[in-house]
Amino acid sequence: MKRFFLLCALLMAALPASAETKTAIFAGGCFWCIEADFEKLNGVIAVESGYTAGHLANPTYQQVSAGGTGHAEAVRVSYDAVKVSYDKLLDYFWRHIDPTVKDRQFCDSGSQYRSGIYFQNKDEEKLARASRAALEKSGRFASIHTEIEPAGTFYPAEEYHQDYYKKNPIRYGYYRRGCGRDARIEALWGAH
Repeated sequence: MKRFFLLCALLMAALPASAETKTAIFAGGCFWCIEADFEKLNGVIAVESGYTAGHLANPTYQQVSAGGTGHAEAVRVSYDAVKVSYDKLLDYFWRHIDPTVKDRQFCDSGSQYRSGIYFQNKDEEKLARASRAALEKSGRFASIHTEIEPAGTFYPAEEYHQDYYKKNPIRYGYYRRGCGRDARIEALWGAH
């Protein structure tokens, strides 16, 4: 964990003076996958896997994955607001999840794998609700089950979960393909 914070501090120190660093919190099923997706977006500085929207302080992966803590696997995205807007993050998020299902994403089921947007201020809330309303109005989906709630405490996941797709590319690739994530995303949203 210390290495992660050291890396973040080094990245922050290397940012140009014009950078405006902000954070956003999203849940999109398996945090390994949504972390990997967000790290590809220009303007994103770092993505941290963790747990949010639950009732137990300092939860572990074993507790969250067993259900019952109320937490969702989530990511905290640090981004340069000069390069990428919160609106763009929202649009990117929607196109990397399946908003049509409740308490699951792809092959993972249970409330810990629900999709959600966790706003940190009134502006984020307004933009998140507007993005959902626009998606509903589009008629693309019969129903949308992604929750939009105030951000609570974000608990970083254990170190072995951070950048899992980089540390374990073969196992990660097998999991992602086996889970059908990319095939379902393409079916819902078209080719990226």
